[in-house]
Amino acid sequence: MSDMEKTLAALREAVRLAPDNVPLLRHYVETLLSLTRFAEAEQFLKQSLAARPRDNALQLLLAEVFYRDGKNSHALAIVESICNPQNLYPPALVLHAKLLYRSGDVRRAVDEYKRAIAHDESLEDPNFASLLGIRDRWEDDPDSEEMEVVDGKVRQGVDADAPASDIQCERPKMKFADVGGMESVKEQIRIKIIYPITHAEMFAAYGKKVGGGILLYGPPGCGKTFIARATAGEVNSGFISIGINDVLDMWLGNSERNLHGVFENARRNRPCVLFFDEVDALGASRSDLRQSAGRTLVNQFLAEMDGAEANNEGLLILGATNAPWQVDAAFRRPGRFDRVIFVPPPDEAARAQVLELHLAGKPNDRVDVHKVASRTAEFSGADLKAVVDMAVETKLQHAIKTGNLAPINTNDLLAAAKTVRPTTKEWFATARNHAVYANQGGAYDDILTYLKIKK
Repeated sequence: MSDMEKTLAALREAVRLAPDNVPLLRHYVETLLSLTRFAEAEQFLKQSLAARPRDNALQLLLAEVFYRDGKNSHALAIVESICNPQNLYPPALVLHAKLLYRSGDVRRAVDEYKRAIAHDESLEDPNFASLLGIRDRWEDDPDSEEMEVVDGKVRQGVDADAPASDIQCERPKMKFADVGGMESVKEQIRIKIIYPITHAEMFAAYGKKVGGGILLYGPPGCGKTFIARATAGEVNSGFISIGINDVLDMWLGNSERNLHGVFENARRNRPCVLFFDEVDALGASRSDLRQSAGRTLVNQFLAEMDGAEANNEGLLILGATNAPWQVDAAFRRPGRFDRVIFVPPPDEAARAQVLELHLAGKPNDRVDVHKVASRTAEFSGADLKAVVDMAVETKLQHAIKTGNLAPINTNDLLAAAKTVRPTTKEWFATARNHAVYANQGGAYDDILTYLKIKK
């Protein structure tokens, strides 16, 4: 039995001997949640509630487990049963506010949160209040202690409203098995992100925390987004995907506030994979930025990743870029994107897997995917999808004309492949120059290895 299992067994025994000790019970449940053992926490609380079905504290704790597990409707049902005019329970109002916020109803979330704080000031959560856009009125009027909110947004100047982050945290079902090839990339992600969660007691013995950052780079269409989503599925964690439109704002200071809101959202849903697509647009090299606003956003990003006030335990940060040479060098320091992984176009074996995945569920006549894979060198995963889509369209045109639904065969895919130009060639033309002439510290050695260029 591992040390962690011994600890859990001791906690279970302590709870059995002191079933009315709510702080002890909560500690046991929190320990299970830190290990992403949601099902065990849920089952334990249901058993406890069987003996005390009217215990509000236990009911709320079960609702919190559902909330952390992404079962929003389950959590909402419990919270709404607790919160009623005859039984005002402030802690449940706070969770209700968080559920409303997660659903996008910021205005009602603000109202519920303010009701809770009005009855119990000890429940104040500054980070959540910041996301809701609530601020202390004394910033403008020192004689007032009331809180102010403007449509769920903090006012940042005369005409600029900064939106609170209401991006949904999802729980992907896909896993690494659903992503063709990329075995080396998968193994590096396992070591950096997955094993610290699935073998938490071993990593804890060496003082290794759960969390960290990985920067994925390579030509477009090679599965960087898929692998990020599958990473969350592997550990049954939350997944928040961020694009540049979710952060960038025309008003001064709003982009930084949006970015902070994104990280706070992820921290509330940990363990969580926070994925930044086109991260070079948010973390561009400060030496290339002419405007101070861009440099300020980069500084905010760096502070969120490993600043003195940032607690990213259990937060797994993945960034993807097609232009790693445009990302500020400070992002590659330890504690940030301290592992940079090259995601190349799929090799022949991987291309066969990708083709099988894209052909799944489509009528086909025992397609020789290995033969097609051998004829599609340098094709990205997106290029291979285009090959399958083109073959399907050709078959559909024929079926509409003849009324006969014929299966896809090997020749159909080979013919389609001749009309698709691999999109990776242009990327490698640019990447080669950076790898040969601007490869300080060996940052792009993987590109040289892939292109078989001697260092």
